[in-house]
Amino acid sequence: MALTKKQKEVLDFITEYVRENGYSPTQKEIQHHFGFKSLGSVQDYIKYLTSGGHLNNDSHSVRGLTPSSVQQNSEEIPLLGNIAAGTPIETIENSEMISVPVHMLGKGKYYALKVKGESMIDEGILNGDIAIIKHQTQAENGQIVVAVVDNETTLKKYFKKSKQIELHPSNKTMKPIIVRDKDCEIRGLMVGLIRTY
Repeated sequence: MALTKKQKEVLDFITEYVRENGYSPTQKEIQHHFGFKSLGSVQDYIKYLTSGGHLNNDSHSVRGLTPSSVQQNSEEIPLLGNIAAGTPIETIENSEMISVPVHMLGKGKYYALKVKGESMIDEGILNGDIAIIKHQTQAENGQIVVAVVDNETTLKKYFKKSKQIELHPSNKTMKPIIVRDKDCEIRGLMVGLIRTY
């Protein structure tokens, strides 16, 4: 069923809201966001989107709207291979998709990397964990980043000091990687971790 511009806007608003908050907006919040005169208008949109298969509506819940694209509250993101939490390893190659809980994702692009090594164990990041990364090229001191140094990728805590970058491990037995500002490229920020037992 094709959607009108307004129906698509309502669906996009609900979908984005669920992705950012992990739960759906109430009908009142939808009404407020779009400036509809009554809740009846919101209910008409919900009815149309539900009958078109775009939305699931649990009428027993105030926040019972689930966009079909966000089923089971998870989303597919690319798993781009391994990342070293230790000495840097060759840059990211293969790409398969993995399901990630939507509450880990906000706006922006995300990808996942499998952690190899022990350098971040004091942060609770273990060999074999899957790190969820938000793609960005800037970082604040103390954040855990995906950094590329000499064409190799590593997962470390980021610290900028005057003209150099220090990439700190979270393992007392290891030393930081210290490079000039221009020799370090930030490829993303770690926002979550998935571990299978």
